[in-house]
Amino acid sequence: MQFDFSRLSEYRVMWILVFFDLPTETKKDKKAYAEFRKNLQRDGFTMFQFSIYVRHCASKENMEVHIKRVKSFLPEYGKVGILNITDKQFGDIELFYGRKIKEPNAPGLQLELF
Repeated sequence: MQFDFSRLSEYRVMWILVFFDLPTETKKDKKAYAEFRKNLQRDGFTMFQFSIYVRHCASKENMEVHIKRVKSFLPEYGKVGILNITDKQFGDIELFYGRKIKEPNAPGLQLELF
């Protein structure tokens, strides 16, 4: 069995960014906020910034599965955005900590097992 390296193209590999602004005034709000974050983490998302989580996907088809999953556990209140970009676009992100530029923490090559 030969591995198809074209599957790793920086234009085929995708990233999902989920950004949100959820209410936290009541205990119920805080619980919904915590549950949403836990669901994102269970689905393989990692924190990029406080209210931005990202997930690496090997293909557009894989990305669509995870977007559908996020939509299934959206909280009742608040704002949630879902953005998908290519690996090439993600690699072009410029991050700054103060005035110092820092490379994004991107995961290495992932092996998919079916």
